[in-house]
Amino acid sequence: ANPLVLPHQIYPLFWKYWPSIPIYRTVENLRGYLVMRLILNILWLLFGGIWSAIAWFIVGILAAITIVGLPWARSCFMLANYTLWPFGRDVIARDELYGREDIGTGALGLFGNLVWFMLAGWWLAVMHLTFAVANAVTIIGIPFAWAHVKLAGASLFPVGKTVQDLEVVDEAMRTAARTRVEELRS
Repeated sequence: ANPLVLPHQIYPLFWKYWPSIPIYRTVENLRGYLVMRLILNILWLLFGGIWSAIAWFIVGILAAITIVGLPWARSCFMLANYTLWPFGRDVIARDELYGREDIGTGALGLFGNLVWFMLAGWWLAVMHLTFAVANAVTIIGIPFAWAHVKLAGASLFPVGKTVQDLEVVDEAMRTAARTRVEELRS
């Protein structure tokens, strides 16, 4: 009744990560997962997601107006995009994703995150936590509350981070964990 299908027949981006995705073994499961993500993302916009994205966009514009704020503007626009459509995606440090440090993940990234925290990160985190509490008081809002809590964490220190599909983040985390285990064994 539920024949095994190849993922590229339904959703081409899953093809590369097929072995690491155990729940998508049938057409029905994959379609159900994608439909649920779509429904959650649409409902998310109604439960405060649009206002959060607008706040991120405004902060990004303000950071971009001051030439000094361009590194933070990039992070703001990345998180504004993530805030519009959070289900099925996650935030990951670029050094964990790519396996090497860059200018935003080293000492300059740490400095940038500290400056960001003092200027804007804390109030954006408070905004997300406020939306999280408002959503958590309802049963239907609990998934949205959790998404706001994740965004609150990301808003504290966004420099050196990127947004990727959950499948990519999971695989990057597995690869990083295997590397750490190998380093500990040697």
